[in-house]
Amino acid sequence: MELGLDRVSIVAERLGLMQPPFRTISVAGTNGKGSTVAMLQAILHTAGYKVGAYTSPHMLRYNERVCIGADPVSDAQLCAAFARIEQIRLDTPLTYFEFGTLAAIQLFVEQHIDVAILEVGLGGRLDAVNVIDADAAIVTSVGTDHTHWLGQGREQIGREKAGIFRRERPAICADPDPPASVRQVADAIGARFLQIGHDFHIEREPASWRWRSRQQVRAGLPYPTMRGEYQVQNAAAALMALETLGEHLPVTQTQVRGGLLTAIIPGRFQTLPGLPLRVLDVAHNAEATAALAETLKAQAVLGKTGAVLGMLRDKPIARVIAAMAPVVDRWYLATLATERGATAQELLAVLEAVGIGASASLYPDPRSAYRAACNDADERDRVVVFGSFYTVSDILSDDH
Repeated sequence: MELGLDRVSIVAERLGLMQPPFRTISVAGTNGKGSTVAMLQAILHTAGYKVGAYTSPHMLRYNERVCIGADPVSDAQLCAAFARIEQIRLDTPLTYFEFGTLAAIQLFVEQHIDVAILEVGLGGRLDAVNVIDADAAIVTSVGTDHTHWLGQGREQIGREKAGIFRRERPAICADPDPPASVRQVADAIGARFLQIGHDFHIEREPASWRWRSRQQVRAGLPYPTMRGEYQVQNAAAALMALETLGEHLPVTQTQVRGGLLTAIIPGRFQTLPGLPLRVLDVAHNAEATAALAETLKAQAVLGKTGAVLGMLRDKPIARVIAAMAPVVDRWYLATLATERGATAQELLAVLEAVGIGASASLYPDPRSAYRAACNDADERDRVVVFGSFYTVSDILSDDH
């Protein structure tokens, strides 16, 4: 990993990608990026536009990162794009993520899409996605993740994420209490700052919700299929972006409703069929895990909850465990087989430090931890898998 736009800009210029012939929406944020992209993608696809979506990381196959319409691109398409970049880059080195970003944009140009939705990989200002001047930019939330890359506090992190904003273009913020730096960056460059709770609003009702801006009201909206109170904030930001681009990408109320009902993304409070109740969530920082815990509290369960936890060593393990502890009865700790992965013993040490180590058992990998949790559970119980994309993908790959 090496943040910076110098290398990717050189190669993008050679490929003629700096000003792509389609509308672009960039999405940054600590949490909520993937869900926001999924909702934008589903709404615009329902409206009949040819949509390209670039996301990361993938869950099972790399192809998931680059979708056109509702489908991932093929191996052949990706390989052709990679070969083209390898030929053009000459002696300019590129990181894994820079290669992937350029390949996605190259494929979107070749496929003559109408609109691209680009998920920022890390931060914003120096992320490869920021090589493109987005027509609208969204910051979904600002939390304290990747502090070794982005800064130690929300103000520094917010400044990095707001780096995707552009002069005189919509700069949308779905965080109801963002650090001041987000607004400061927007004002400094002359972006059109639009914040939830100020420039657009959510009004919740028992069976539906209403979205309201200064120019438009969308009433009777279905709650997103993806579970969690925070998903409404993500949906609201998506609708704000669509309003700002309405002259070029108009969408009807019916199309918005259809998109909200069909947008799904693996590993975001994903519930598997059958009993016991099994929930998969990629939450791996304090803010996402707190939101997961609140959603679990709202889910009716008669029995106990077993948690399968696998995490990367550089994540805030203690804060994640503290957020989930009130809703977990039994812990199944898994070692992640990657260089950055924490061992089950390291996770146990954190549990013991807060006095709940006695309720834990250790496993060499997420699959074995998951099988043990399911075997121990009866039909009234719940099994929750969380802590990392690696943890959830391990379970999903086994399930497939």
